[in-house]
Amino acid sequence: MSVLPDGATGPVLGVEHTRPDFEVPAGACDCHVHVFGPYDRFPLSPDRLYMPGPALLTELIAHQQALGLDRIVIVQPSPYGTDNSCMLDALHHLGSKARGVAVIDAGASKETLRGLHEAGIRGLRINLETAGVTDPLAARRHLEETAARAAPFGWHIQIYADLGIVAALHDVISGLPVPIVFDHFARIKGVKGPDQPNLAALLSLMHSGKAYVKLSAPRRISDLPGHADAGEIANILARVNPERLLWGSDWPHPGTRPGIARDPNRMEPFHPDDDGFALNRLNAWMGSVDLMRQVLVENPARLYGF
Repeated sequence: MSVLPDGATGPVLGVEHTRPDFEVPAGACDCHVHVFGPYDRFPLSPDRLYMPGPALLTELIAHQQALGLDRIVIVQPSPYGTDNSCMLDALHHLGSKARGVAVIDAGASKETLRGLHEAGIRGLRINLETAGVTDPLAARRHLEETAARAAPFGWHIQIYADLGIVAALHDVISGLPVPIVFDHFARIKGVKGPDQPNLAALLSLMHSGKAYVKLSAPRRISDLPGHADAGEIANILARVNPERLLWGSDWPHPGTRPGIARDPNRMEPFHPDDDGFALNRLNAWMGSVDLMRQVLVENPARLYGF
């Protein structure tokens, strides 16, 4: 496994990352990364939908150093199910510069949740899209139960769901006692632009301050070179409420590939995304030092308690 010395910018997991071409502000946070392995210590769930390769904490640290980022939010990935051990180990080693978003099972006790909070957990993830949940009633029940468990700790709920589900649950989400964070541009389709169905519901939740959106993994919503249409979506969201935008690299970039079926027993390669280029692209999309500081520093500090 590749590990970079302090300050180096060589390839991490085989990817050469472009140097940021702007001054990355102090306290900048990558709000969406994962850690996988080593698998002899942290085996994947037998119920996983796919098998990622290892992406170790040492490589994550090198990745963050290469980009000049100071803070990290590690998100529990679906192949680990509700076993948060790998993420919690990473949080332990990273200390105060890291926070986590966990996935829990229905039987988790208050003592377990309290321990997660002390370890740095600040949110609970509901991955409706990967799990194939399309029934608004089932999604509502899951949301309300999760919110009841998150609220006593001041946590948020992070959701990866189709925009149609978001629209169907607009009023439910508005009434929840916790903030909501939508993964990966809330799955807004870049090609459909500002007039696409159900976008108004998401913008309403952002405008009211109820919801955050992560500007992460634009390849999940855009097929254009450079993801220019995702940039147009990012600008729409910034105009609605810049205090509710976050950025995440989605390192090490797991995800499906067109025409290739997922196999839980065959190791799936990560996407070779250049995260330095992604940061530079974000800087171009946002267009100002103040807005970049808000997205990279101020909004994460507020939400995750840095």
